[in-house]
Amino acid sequence: MACGTRSVIGAVFGPATTGELEYARRLAADLRAGMLLLGDRNFSAATLLNQLAATGADLLVRCKTNRKLPPVARCRDGSTLTRIGPLTVRVIEAEITIRTAQGTRTGRYRLLTTLTDPATHPAGELVRLYHERWEIETAYAELKSTMLGGRVLRARTPDGIEQEVWALLTTYQALRTAMTDATDSIPGTDPDRAGFLTALAAARDQLVLAAGIITGTDTDLVGTIGRHVLAHLLPTRRIRTKDRIVKRAISKYNARGPAIDRTTYKATISINMLTSSP
Repeated sequence: MACGTRSVIGAVFGPATTGELEYARRLAADLRAGMLLLGDRNFSAATLLNQLAATGADLLVRCKTNRKLPPVARCRDGSTLTRIGPLTVRVIEAEITIRTAQGTRTGRYRLLTTLTDPATHPAGELVRLYHERWEIETAYAELKSTMLGGRVLRARTPDGIEQEVWALLTTYQALRTAMTDATDSIPGTDPDRAGFLTALAAARDQLVLAAGIITGTDTDLVGTIGRHVLAHLLPTRRIRTKDRIVKRAISKYNARGPAIDRTTYKATISINMLTSSP
């Protein structure tokens, strides 16, 4: 998924007996030189990293902080170079602190990247960029909660499920294209400000009203969606302060744990780069 527009670059799916690392290997065919892949720590396996890097795309992937990565060189900014099989990667470690009126939380991050030159790709910029990986989680919510309303797929056969998933992704892609076209029409407008629920409602209204189906009339479905999106732009994206939490898929109540605090807090983030010993 593209971080900026949240449009789909590629998709694979199948039975749960196949692990997500295998599905990720199949998605390597969608990568090419000039791309920067952001991945979470479940995708930092050595074999997978080497396969993804072989496509020519660059990588920025989180890994576990207790993983042994013997340094082979030290960069001037305190990051280190290490080898994972034949692949040379740069190891960046940082503490990220978020402060709100409710208190302060600090977490430690370790990132692996094939962007090995600290002069052209400063560590602090890469740490801030990695936060964009969360965009795919937002897209999952749009697909499962907004479009499906938390319901399971209706098909009862494997072929039907495959057809339904592709239909869902195709509809999502069409909406994302219309939303991006709309925000691109106003220079400097971040695609993040386009409301997915607004676009979905506008598209549904066009179908319910059967607009533009009479022979000889001009159909402007994308334009209609775009006008609704631009008329209801969201405010600038807020800093995400909440941890991921397990909850029932079709319920607004927690499956377990404390009640969800839905209050919006003004937040500031600071990054402290951790350097290795000389």
